[in-house]
Amino acid sequence: MEQFEIGYTQGVFDMFHIGHLNLINRAKERCRYLIVGVNSDQLVESYKKKKTVIQENDRRTIIANLKAVDECVITDTLDKAVLWQQFHFDAVFIGDDWKGSPRWEQTEKDLAPLGACVIYLPRTEGVSATMLRPSFDNRIHES
Repeated sequence: MEQFEIGYTQGVFDMFHIGHLNLINRAKERCRYLIVGVNSDQLVESYKKKKTVIQENDRRTIIANLKAVDECVITDTLDKAVLWQQFHFDAVFIGDDWKGSPRWEQTEKDLAPLGACVIYLPRTEGVSATMLRPSFDNRIHES
């Protein structure tokens, strides 16, 4: 298993769950220093067309306090080549459910000339914020 000096992963991390924790911990196992990007509220709204449940600064605080995280930043872009200019990571870690998608195939091509690669980590089956959100929304309306 290849080890990296600096790793990077990124997500919304809204309604933090075990799948998020597993991704971050698996990423840290593969690098000495792990940077985690938390998507800004504005970024999430622009591409997901929905508001987050937990505000960006609170999501950043949650992620920054995980022992596997060495640095945590709020980010306004999904473009990993732009983020590489800032952080000079060796690898980006993402769930293997994205493998083969046009967006991530393009990311692999964009990062290769920079000397960085995409590492696909096993996704935690049976849990996602998308699955949790309807249950959460129903509880709010029942209160």
